[in-house]
Amino acid sequence: MRQHETRRRIVEAAVALHSSVGPARTSVSAVAERAGVQRHTYYRHFPDEWSLRLACSGLHDERDPFPAPEGWAAIADPAKRLRRGLRDVYTYFERNESLLANLARDAEVDPLTREIVDLRFGPALAAVRASLAEGLARGARRRRVLAALDLALDFQTWRSLVRRSGLTRGQAVEFMVSAVVCGAGGTRPEGRRSGA
Repeated sequence: MRQHETRRRIVEAAVALHSSVGPARTSVSAVAERAGVQRHTYYRHFPDEWSLRLACSGLHDERDPFPAPEGWAAIADPAKRLRRGLRDVYTYFERNESLLANLARDAEVDPLTREIVDLRFGPALAAVRASLAEGLARGARRRRVLAALDLALDFQTWRSLVRRSGLTRGQAVEFMVSAVVCGAGGTRPEGRRSGA
């Protein structure tokens, strides 16, 4: 039991540091100090960086899982499903902005961070993308819809719309719904909420 608690403290310390300085800038010494353990204790639980990063990813997913498309499956109207999905994803981005910004930055220069990001978010984003694309377009237009969805589901897109351009979450969602629907060949998104 005590070993489990020590391991958990180390992982929690690492997650906190990944949120504040980023995984590539988090040292073993900083994690050990924050967790209140010696370096040899750290290495007993995590002999390599991969095992720690994987544990951090697991803990974060346990605490705040990425939105799952199963919750939107009952929404028959594709534009309404898209709106709901983007709202959930953008809410997740907002809650986890500091960590996601550090992961995005570090993934550009640190292969291990890139690998963990791909492992952690790749399948989740693919499932969300597939769910939100369902029923929006077929044939040649589907490629444009998927490209627009890739843009809409990108953390940096959300950050640009909300942090740089000053849109509210609702405005960012409506902007990207319009872009995706336009890519599908539609003229206006259905199911639009007033005052968004």
